[in-house]
Amino acid sequence: MSLTFKDVSEILKMIDASDCDELILELEGARLVVRRNTAGTASATFTPASGEEVPVTLPTAETTKPLAPEEPAASSEPGMTDIRAPMVGTFYRRPSPDEPAFVEEGAKVKQGEALCLIEVMKLFTTIEAPVDGTVISIAVEDGALVEFDQLLCRIKA
Repeated sequence: MSLTFKDVSEILKMIDASDCDELILELEGARLVVRRNTAGTASATFTPASGEEVPVTLPTAETTKPLAPEEPAASSEPGMTDIRAPMVGTFYRRPSPDEPAFVEEGAKVKQGEALCLIEVMKLFTTIEAPVDGTVISIAVEDGALVEFDQLLCRIKA
């Protein structure tokens, strides 16, 4: 079993809402450690199978915006839906290097259809179409680093 970014985010939210002071989670050789100090602030580290410990920046109320993936992003043009990155990571247009892209510009898509992947520390999150429509533009190159809330593509309903 592997964890997605959404899984890790939900785990961190549950820990933040609980009285838990420490969590150590080990799956398939990877290890996630979250500790809360006496001041109530938390720190986390992630150790992938490579064994190299990586500090994790935990979101705070001041630095996060609530995500609502169920609701299509508003666009400046009527009938257009902007698909934005829900996290920082590497953008992939295809499921693997030897397979075709999920979608191309001009392709018709159905709600829930895969548009791309975003990879964060070997965890892949599938970004799905929030509406039926036609892909008007793809704003990111395959393999490029994307920032939170960066425009990925546009769909015309």
